[in-house]
Amino acid sequence: MNFNGMPPLNRPGPFREIRLILGDQLNRGHSWFQSGRPDVLYVMMECRSETDYCQHHIQKIVTFFMAMRRFSLWMQENGHAILYITLDDPENKQSVAGNLDWVVAKYPCSSVAWQEPDEFRLDQELKLWAKQAPIEAYSVGTEHFYTERNETALFFAGRKTWRMEYFYRQMRRKHGILMQGEQPQGGEWNFDAENRKPIPAAVVIPELPMPEHRTSGWGDWLKQQGVQTIGELPEKLMWPTAPDEARTILEHFMERLLPSFGHFQDALTRRHDFLFHSRLSFALNAKLISPNEVVRAVEQAWMSEPDRYPLASVEGFIRQILGWREYVRGVYWAHMPGYGVLNQLQHQRSLPSWYWTGETHMACMRHAIGQTLQQAYAHHIQRLMIIGNFALLAGIHPDEVDRWYLGVYIDAVEWVEMPNTRGMSQYADGGLMASKPYVSSGQYIKRMGDYCGSCRYNPQLTTEANACPFNSLYWHFHDRHERLLRPNVRLAMVYRNWDRMDPGKRSALLLKAESLLDRVDEL
Repeated sequence: MNFNGMPPLNRPGPFREIRLILGDQLNRGHSWFQSGRPDVLYVMMECRSETDYCQHHIQKIVTFFMAMRRFSLWMQENGHAILYITLDDPENKQSVAGNLDWVVAKYPCSSVAWQEPDEFRLDQELKLWAKQAPIEAYSVGTEHFYTERNETALFFAGRKTWRMEYFYRQMRRKHGILMQGEQPQGGEWNFDAENRKPIPAAVVIPELPMPEHRTSGWGDWLKQQGVQTIGELPEKLMWPTAPDEARTILEHFMERLLPSFGHFQDALTRRHDFLFHSRLSFALNAKLISPNEVVRAVEQAWMSEPDRYPLASVEGFIRQILGWREYVRGVYWAHMPGYGVLNQLQHQRSLPSWYWTGETHMACMRHAIGQTLQQAYAHHIQRLMIIGNFALLAGIHPDEVDRWYLGVYIDAVEWVEMPNTRGMSQYADGGLMASKPYVSSGQYIKRMGDYCGSCRYNPQLTTEANACPFNSLYWHFHDRHERLLRPNVRLAMVYRNWDRMDPGKRSALLLKAESLLDRVDEL
């Protein structure tokens, strides 16, 4: 990789229009690129404003830059004029708006266009820039999602509560996915009840062939530019940086993992970092591959070989993309910027230091965080029911949890990360995203995985010295938020059990939890 710059601008102009392409807009199928326009200059840029708005995993930054540079070269190979501004370019103003200012001055044109950003802060930055721009400035759609930004809000207009399931069913009907006439295939909309199995030790987890991109020089180059990162950068990076790599991963996923994906999508194990998950989230969020292409490929696999692909696996996978991914985007755009500061539970505690190192005695947290720092990845149950579960039980401020999730994961762009973290994981929106807080005691973790056998703490114990911290923290959480949570019908059983408990036992649990919270950095 040439760190000193990309190939120079391949056409001197003049240009009628400048078109900005952001780092997560690598959609080669966009209508912009279907025919060459000699009077259009495309601009891409690496900026400190994007590397520094939170501390990112080094694999995340390197993968985005690799994918952006490959996209730029593809543009040149297909006859498009493109100016690629590297992080170390002496003209780089290190912000999107700052770079647009000098590009417009250097390459006079009559208009500037951009694809709608998927992050609110960039959307605001470009709108503010457009107000003072000396020429026409406008945006177009990204041509990636199933829905428009406001479609989810319109669907739920007038309803007191938002629930993904109703939105998902409408999406199935609208796009004719897994439908038999007006009815869902298999007679059910949702097979989630079949997709909650722990993974037996005898089950073999096949490997998913992944790309191998050499990273030599990248780490030193980022340090030279002053970029602060977290996590590890391996010699070979496995994440896709081009559409053909994403499609190859999809093909291998369907061939090797999809048949068992459904049963074990919620399973936890130390045996394998990725289990039966597709690892397509970065490719989707960078727009290397479209959600419709992925969904239709999986649907077609089931239609072609229904005996091989359980409908529960296929439906469960499609629901994550067609349902959940589109839904969280709708929540984000309907409620920003206020959503980014919600803290309904008024949690104030700082993130434990071991969230940045993985050095904790809790085996489940040690594995999930350690894997995150090593791989820039953890699957959704690790994120929700291990890492997020502890943060919620411990009362960590959602701002700190939000920043951590946004930084550490390869697929974390704000529109998808924030609703999943602040809403689904931390219940900071008071129940807009989730019908109840997603918390559990150590019993759930023991039931769904194999972490507990190697742990200092015992999930069967509650107040003893070696009791699993999740147990007493679980009851402490429900006790301190009783006023808000007791009216929730989905928590009726929890509070009935709490009410039946011996008062002495309740007091002991609360005292145990308080002692854990007082020394949370030592757990």
